[in-house]
Amino acid sequence: LLAFVAVTSTAHAKGEPVRFSPWKGGATPALVLKDGRGKEHDLAAYRGKLVLVNFWATWCEPCREEMPAMQRLEKRFAGRPFTILAVNVGEGEARIQEFLERSALQLTVLRDHSSVAMKAWRARGLPASYVVGGDGRVRYSHTGELNWDDERLIALLARELPK
Repeated sequence: LLAFVAVTSTAHAKGEPVRFSPWKGGATPALVLKDGRGKEHDLAAYRGKLVLVNFWATWCEPCREEMPAMQRLEKRFAGRPFTILAVNVGEGEARIQEFLERSALQLTVLRDHSSVAMKAWRARGLPASYVVGGDGRVRYSHTGELNWDDERLIALLARELPK
């Protein structure tokens, strides 16, 4: 069955498996958003890299809990064609900045104040994660918290890294 990629994680307290689903949403939606400094980021400019697009919010506990592991993941793949775009959904600049300072996160955080990008990507909840290949096509998606320290998930991402 092609329903799920066999990647499991113990991200949930109950330890139930979580699965990354192959993307069936058609063409990759556009993603052009600004970061906290006003710099525009266009997903199309990241061609040649594996990109993890993660939609999140500060009020979302699972989002907050997975972010330190996402930062460790980005450091683990440092020097390789990999990046994370953490897209905050619907929150004001002060709230986002306060959270980032308090948590000492250094991820690239983009602002989707009006939730337009989240809707375009058809995210049905938060957190929502999408793996975009070096060719710019979405490979996998998942709604809900993931354990980004899980070696099976890391291995899947490593296999998707552009050569």
